[in-house]
Amino acid sequence: MNKQFGISLKKTFAAGMLLATTMVSGLSQAADYEPLWQDAQDRGSLRCGAAVAPPYVIRDPKTGEYSGIYVDLCREFAEQHLGVKAEFMDTTWDNIIAGLQAGKWDISLALNRKPKRAMAVAFSISPMYGEVSFVFNKDNSKLPEDSSKLADFDKKGITLAVMSGTVQDQAVTDVIKNAKILRLPANDETRLALMSRRADVLVDMADTNRIFAATNKDWSETVYPEPALLKQGIANGLRKNVAWSDIEAFNIFLEEKIAKGDIVRMTEFYTEQSIANAKK
Repeated sequence: MNKQFGISLKKTFAAGMLLATTMVSGLSQAADYEPLWQDAQDRGSLRCGAAVAPPYVIRDPKTGEYSGIYVDLCREFAEQHLGVKAEFMDTTWDNIIAGLQAGKWDISLALNRKPKRAMAVAFSISPMYGEVSFVFNKDNSKLPEDSSKLADFDKKGITLAVMSGTVQDQAVTDVIKNAKILRLPANDETRLALMSRRADVLVDMADTNRIFAATNKDWSETVYPEPALLKQGIANGLRKNVAWSDIEAFNIFLEEKIAKGDIVRMTEFYTEQSIANAKK
């Protein structure tokens, strides 16, 4: 065997070993993927992490029953496509990602897609898109008539109420330099803060604020601040190691719901229902 042939043979062997190592590594990584839907079927339930944010996620305070756009989507996927029941797990916006990562539930409902979040969790496609709006009392002398610019609200002596741990919390934290930010744990508490004048402005997702403003038309004013604080897809969060084939199956289900107009109908239904319930 000549020297040149020997070198070539060694290179071929080395390349073969590299390919084999890569294939083994790939198989090992594939084995680490989480078969989410199979696990749910083995358990008999799909666990959905739910933090309240009407009309996306609604919880009846009397019965503890869940409803809403993303609740219905999770329930339908579980029952009709996996053949299991949907189990809704109470959580808060402060804990909804940590609980998902810890395996306390399988899906986090109605999460805004953000680049930083995508480094921690995987996302489905977005059935809906959302932005932040401000609601305030139009008789509040601290806020001049026709207030719309973000600078109109970022002044000393003005307090903005926002739900802690939410994307809207992060959005105002990033830009508000002079006004006070009052962070509260729940939707109802932020609304009460505005109504009692403990806060001057209610900061929330526009769909949620629309429900509140519709039930308080006599005194409320709604503004979409300029520049916009955020305009993001509202999706569902899953763990990073969930198999792509599982995420794709969920995405196909969501694509059909969007294409058939079901999301629009659900949004209208739950918005109207929430307004009616708030007026009772």
